[in-house]
Amino acid sequence: MDIFDHMETALSDLQSAGNYRVFAELERHCSAFPRATFHEETGDTREVTVWCSNDYLGMGQNPIVTSRMTEIIQKCGAGAGGTRNISGTNHYHVLLERELADLHGKEAALIFSSGYVSNWAALGTILSRIPGIIVYSDALNHASMIEGIRHSRCQKRLFRHNDPAHLRALMAADDPAAPKMVAFESVYSMDGDIAPIKEICDVAEDFGAITYLDEVHAVGMYGPRGGGVAEREGLMDRLTVIEGTLGKAFGVMGGYITGPAVLIDFVRSFASGFIFTTALPPALAAGATASIRHLKESRSERAAHQANVAKVRAALDRRGIPHMNNPSHIVPVMVGNASKCKWISDILLTDFGIYVQPINYPTVPVGTERLRITPTPLHDEADIRHLAESLCALWSQCALARAVA
Repeated sequence: MDIFDHMETALSDLQSAGNYRVFAELERHCSAFPRATFHEETGDTREVTVWCSNDYLGMGQNPIVTSRMTEIIQKCGAGAGGTRNISGTNHYHVLLERELADLHGKEAALIFSSGYVSNWAALGTILSRIPGIIVYSDALNHASMIEGIRHSRCQKRLFRHNDPAHLRALMAADDPAAPKMVAFESVYSMDGDIAPIKEICDVAEDFGAITYLDEVHAVGMYGPRGGGVAEREGLMDRLTVIEGTLGKAFGVMGGYITGPAVLIDFVRSFASGFIFTTALPPALAAGATASIRHLKESRSERAAHQANVAKVRAALDRRGIPHMNNPSHIVPVMVGNASKCKWISDILLTDFGIYVQPINYPTVPVGTERLRITPTPLHDEADIRHLAESLCALWSQCALARAVA
């Protein structure tokens, strides 16, 4: 077999199925989010409005964050200089970890280069080094959690998505003496549904299991201080580990875990994904700290965000554009066809100045292809109207079914 022929065939198959990923070249405008410049392959440029960013609150553009990062880059330079083991833990890493532990009401925190790495490293380390442990993983957990669990090679059980009864049945069938972990998310990023955290904690506690909650799509977004869904529901003390990201609502970059001091020290001491990777630049750590502190005190961003989510849903409903009903800030507009989903996304960008990425297989199952829309507090009434009217026009061109009021 010719290796490169195999690669070409695999890529061609992706293109034929409408699942080949094309990355739009965008240039974000500081202080003008959600505006961006789209750089076309021809060399031409056009101004677009971004509708699918995970910078949910626009904090990546907030002067509170950017001015702090500018200050620290002038003070400390660009990079961290290497791993924390070799180059030392920068003061701004320590301040960030204290802020994160406080946010989630935990003893300690540990930061990583991304949310993906924090899940992979933490789960992989804990599950590979606790003898005989069994992990119970929600069937729709993120790829980073799946990779961490796979890397650990521990015993695993998949429970049906958001189904505490199935979790209970699986746990009851296993050795009661075996150590156990239940790993799940709060907000699931593709469907936008929210886990029954209390009920899952009830089951886990009945079987003496530790719990690991991924709150990457919820931190900054929910709860009186932005601690996530678990904070909003008064459940943070019932979670052993709360994992999150600095790259979504907090607007910067990085991932983290929070939990008991001994567990955090255990991961710090044994996780290769932490030990052997370059640390976050001090300016990023300081910017994330500023963002977290601001969102602990300010609720205006969350309130404006929730209002805009409701406005987008209402505008889509008025035009019969089908979107998945869920209790979160994620608005999946359902297309149900990979080629049409990609075509709509392309036309929105080139003809309407709207950037929203198509979500196709394998990210979502075949037949559930969608446009994942994420409103922000910084989209205005004209943006919302333009989005809804543009989708309405393309829905007619594609002869797609409309939602029944």
